[in-house]
Amino acid sequence: MQNAEEILDGTFLEVRAKLLEVAATLDRIERAQGDAGDFSDLSKKRREKVDQAIGILLSSGSDRAERLQKLFSREYEDAWRNDFGI
Repeated sequence: MQNAEEILDGTFLEVRAKLLEVAATLDRIERAQGDAGDFSDLSKKRREKVDQAIGILLSSGSDRAERLQKLFSREYEDAWRNDFGI
């Protein structure tokens, strides 16, 4: 089992690349959109989720991945098989 330093050192470049990709995407949105008021309702909700996800990443705890998964997951519905024709 790796210790915390080994995990950080072993994944640093990959994590850095992913963070740069997120930052670049947010920059492109800002440059293209200008005012967030032009977003459709769906896009506004998606942007809010991204902002909430960033908040989760900045928080403490060892359950950030779980909280992100729940943030981006649908609520369970008993009739999901019917909804998807399964």
